[in-house]
Amino acid sequence: MYQYNHNDQILIEERVAQFRRQTEQFLKGEISEDGYRALRLRNGVYIQTHAPMLRVAVPYGVLNSKQLHKLAHIARTYDKDYCHITTRQNVQFNWPKLEQIPDILAELAEVQMHAIQTSGNCMRNTTSDHLAGVGIDEIEDPRPYCELIRQWTTLHPEFDYLPRKFKMAVSGSSTDRAATQFHDIGLHLVKNDAGEIGFKVLVGGGLGRTPVIGQVIKPFLDKKHILSYLEATLRIYNLFGRRDNKYKARIKILVRETGLEEFSKLVDAEWALIRDGLEVSDARFDAMKAHFKPLHYDKKAAENITFSRYKKENKVFETWVKYNTLEHKIDGYRVVFLSLKTPDTPPGDLTAEQLDTIAKLAEIYSFGEVRSTHRQNLVFADVKQADLFQLWQLLSAAKLTTPNIGTATDMICCPGLDFCSLANAGSIGIAKEINDMLDNLDYLHDIGDVNINMSGCMNGCAHQSVGHIGILGVDKKGVEWYQLTLGGSSANEAAIGERLGRAVPKNEVTQAVGTILEVYIQQRLEEESFLDTVKRVGIEPFQEKVYASH
Repeated sequence: MYQYNHNDQILIEERVAQFRRQTEQFLKGEISEDGYRALRLRNGVYIQTHAPMLRVAVPYGVLNSKQLHKLAHIARTYDKDYCHITTRQNVQFNWPKLEQIPDILAELAEVQMHAIQTSGNCMRNTTSDHLAGVGIDEIEDPRPYCELIRQWTTLHPEFDYLPRKFKMAVSGSSTDRAATQFHDIGLHLVKNDAGEIGFKVLVGGGLGRTPVIGQVIKPFLDKKHILSYLEATLRIYNLFGRRDNKYKARIKILVRETGLEEFSKLVDAEWALIRDGLEVSDARFDAMKAHFKPLHYDKKAAENITFSRYKKENKVFETWVKYNTLEHKIDGYRVVFLSLKTPDTPPGDLTAEQLDTIAKLAEIYSFGEVRSTHRQNLVFADVKQADLFQLWQLLSAAKLTTPNIGTATDMICCPGLDFCSLANAGSIGIAKEINDMLDNLDYLHDIGDVNINMSGCMNGCAHQSVGHIGILGVDKKGVEWYQLTLGGSSANEAAIGERLGRAVPKNEVTQAVGTILEVYIQQRLEEESFLDTVKRVGIEPFQEKVYASH
């Protein structure tokens, strides 16, 4: 992973000192609420229902064990003994005291972490594929390019105050695991007919109250032009993006209103002015790649036979391997998912004790590294098959082995009314109800690959628009109701879910989800996935059953 140089470290330390002074001035009444708002947002601080919330950047989802130990320490010292993993691969603390946040940021700086640009109208943390560097379908590791973009975006003076927040994602595989089609800019590493690797560029994607699938603006972009093309695109957005209406201020609205062809012409004209001066040299790319060299894998790992024996002898372990591990590009290794979706825990939450345990296990079993995923889980990317049984036992003791990755209880869930001041409805309680309903693992595994995404408001932090089953909380005269959608996807064949019908009251949401799954079981063909069944039969059979009693 990338290691800060001297300049990086000075930058974040000086930023901490600056924000400390600003916070002290605000608490003394020397800075107004409005004046402080922009300052705190640029340092990842939101004001939520019960307390401030601090969002910590995790560039492209990669953490080392030292950073995990620090997060555990912060959770114990400044919070209520836990943290939360977000769908943008970041970490959130929900209970810090405002006057202590500069102290938290100072401690984060000790391990090369910060909260810069995790909120506000700026270029946010660049996300990527959690299987970067180990995926068997990878064209090229996207992390060096993510790091290049991270350095370019950090405190970029021209884009300090954009019309709205701006999000980018990079994928290096044939399978899109980074939801790139729902970002302001999505980048895919691709090969052209000559076998050269470059970028396919998508623009104008996004979720929230107006979900839009991004469009291809550049089918193939030479790598050396990546920063100049991004800069040109941001300049056009900065110039023409709506600033009179925050709901229409995103680039997806600008692209839609301008038209992709005209928008592309504007970008190309701007690009022609700056292209030659912003080329990325091979030496710069090599410097980025040097931070992500192949690990020192054990060449004898593939010869170990204990893995197969343990699977044969222990069915519970075998189930966990099937659902919570994946094939690795190196023989003898597997990718391991740490499920943060145990039935009795809010989705995506981690205790300080779990963080310390994960850090220690990462050092022993996965080169000291862990990754966060878009579905609010964690990953050990490089585990020997021969170590899986012992690792499984240790993770089980920490309640991190629920075998539900990719199943209906592997829910994405925002904090909802429990924490968020923007929410219209709760989500954590309903997630628990659905978990309780689906507590039979055999039934859960028989249902197969079903993504349930649930948000407490239209901002869509939990990506409900692209859930196979989407659940959106709405307010009706102070009462919590929920809209249901079916058929969404953020994968290669991206789709926005279709609304099932009228909203249902809170006490009927879990029953409605159960009914939807029952209809799927009745309607599916042999080995047919939930998403394929919805595509084939449409939403009418589901509507008929869900609303039968109304």
